[in-house]
Amino acid sequence: MDIKDNLLTLADGNKMPQEGFGLYKVDGQATMNQAVKKAYEDGYRLFDTAQLYGNEQEVGTAFKQLAIPRDNIFVTTKVAEENQGYDKAIESVKESLRKLQMDYVDLLLVHWPIERSFFDTWRAFEEMKKEGLTRSIGVSNYQIIHLQYLATQANEMPVVDQIELHPLLTQKSLLQFNHQHQIVTQAWSPLGRGAVLNEPVLKDIAAHSKSTAQIILRWHLQNGVSFIPKSVHEERIAQNADIYDFELNTQEMAQIDALNAYHRTGREPELVYEYNKQY
Repeated sequence: MDIKDNLLTLADGNKMPQEGFGLYKVDGQATMNQAVKKAYEDGYRLFDTAQLYGNEQEVGTAFKQLAIPRDNIFVTTKVAEENQGYDKAIESVKESLRKLQMDYVDLLLVHWPIERSFFDTWRAFEEMKKEGLTRSIGVSNYQIIHLQYLATQANEMPVVDQIELHPLLTQKSLLQFNHQHQIVTQAWSPLGRGAVLNEPVLKDIAAHSKSTAQIILRWHLQNGVSFIPKSVHEERIAQNADIYDFELNTQEMAQIDALNAYHRTGREPELVYEYNKQY
């Protein structure tokens, strides 16, 4: 198996590459073209952007200029907080599609849970899936409480929950909850923004003649988690895709799990006020 063949089946029946390419902070058309070209050549097929990143136009232009067939790629974007709400979410996604120069995205995510328009935004997502603007719908940065709250009114639950996840923040209870509810967990910042790369345990395991980054990505892979490492450096792009020719044993997996320190490199998701008040 390699990166191209490694697909996860979502609860709605659609298939998604387990490993993708994150486009956060990839700016400028030349840099975007170079990064996307290298990633595609190395087998990446999932490309993850967001309205908040401000680069959807560059992403779409890169695919066009590189003549990458639409059917060959899986594209994710996310609705920003300022665009949440029923009408605004739909309007913003149509604008995202215009920038991406596409008729649909493969996966549309709510970028952050916010109290305002919590259910209206999800109702818009369900409608956009029916209209064909997206093939699958999911969420990002939702904790268990957000998913439980969403389930009280949703007609269709998210098929993906994209969260901060790495060896310093293993989120085991959320992983278990998502697994039980047929939600694929996808890791953003899968390498902990570099905070974990110098851990002695990882350096010891890297005697596999792999880098510590490759050890971490293999850990995600064996946990059944989807993950979207990002880099604009060609060597690292290739290295992050080269994790399919070795395996971590049970002890090594447990050693990496034990690094959990509840350490977030990003912001803390807010709890849903109405749900807390009610329960």
